[in-house]
Amino acid sequence: MRISRIVIVVIAALCLINSPKALAACPSADLTGDCFVDFEDFAVIGAQWLNPYDWNDVITLANQWLTTDPCVPDDMVYIPDGRFEMGDHFSEDHDNELPLHDVLLDAFCMSKYHITNQKYCDFLNSALGQGLITVTSNVVYKSGSGTNYPYCDTYQSLTVSQINWNGSVFSVRTKGSRSMANDPMVQVSWYGSVAYCNWRSQQEGYQQLYDPWDPNSPCDFSKHGYRLATEAEWEYAARGGLSGKRFPWGDTITHSQANYYSSSSYSYDISPTRGYHPDYNDVMPYTSPVGSFTANGYGLYDMAGNVWDWCNDWYSSTYYSSSPPNNPTGPTSGTRRVHRGGCWSYFCRVADRGCIPHNKNCHIGFRVVLDLE
Repeated sequence: MRISRIVIVVIAALCLINSPKALAACPSADLTGDCFVDFEDFAVIGAQWLNPYDWNDVITLANQWLTTDPCVPDDMVYIPDGRFEMGDHFSEDHDNELPLHDVLLDAFCMSKYHITNQKYCDFLNSALGQGLITVTSNVVYKSGSGTNYPYCDTYQSLTVSQINWNGSVFSVRTKGSRSMANDPMVQVSWYGSVAYCNWRSQQEGYQQLYDPWDPNSPCDFSKHGYRLATEAEWEYAARGGLSGKRFPWGDTITHSQANYYSSSSYSYDISPTRGYHPDYNDVMPYTSPVGSFTANGYGLYDMAGNVWDWCNDWYSSTYYSSSPPNNPTGPTSGTRRVHRGGCWSYFCRVADRGCIPHNKNCHIGFRVVLDLE
């Protein structure tokens, strides 16, 4: 006896309805394009009742039945919710990385890469046209703030910046014979990073999470838009699903895995080449194009090395002793901001914590996070 196609689909779907598959992009069985695999997609299958079909299409629909993960922007990856042990599992460096403590996080999306010079240049030109920024002595500032909120340097103010300013337009430099468009943005302050988050939220129709008039105001986590990662989110994402490792891939490091400064002072640094990465040791900054090394288990690149990432959190050396276990957002005040990930002139353990004020720096860039609705 032949079983109808609809019955097959229904049976297969019901078998999996209680364990929907987590997706890192729009589901392939999302036939209506609404980023949900639901009864509307089932209706599309029903309308094709007499058409030839591939059994693999049925399996795909069944596997993704009633999936509710939203579409993820092309330059971001889905980070599933979960629990992890935060901190230095080897007790080999700084007390500010202890004690180890359990953290439970909701799912979120994170940039695959550091925000590049080209992406930041696009923001600058758009923001200039909207009157959101001013340029004083070739340094970019928040409009109307005088020099209180510097966003970034240009090459004309500091030559390690890879952003040109000709008095009317921003553009990305070529360093030697290499375009710097796909290298991470540097010489960008914490203020300049959150301004990019607000601008991107505006561009894509989301809410702005940072007060545009007072960037020091707390991030509004109740809104849906782009922001910097919390320190806990950053470390969880950097670990890529691995538990208790020094790096996103394991416990040793070489220049084949990251752009960093190699030193024989560390037993876990087993690189056959020492010092700055030989492929990028030309003219400062010694950054590499994003995505030059293998991604971690979540599909994130350069979570170790290249440049540090600004985090949303204020810094406290003793915060780990009092950090709440669920979705921690850091201390409520401070004088310095956290940055994570190491850089081209430093080593890059996932537990390592850096911090400076909101200043611009040639070792620090950023990536963004988008909460799931």
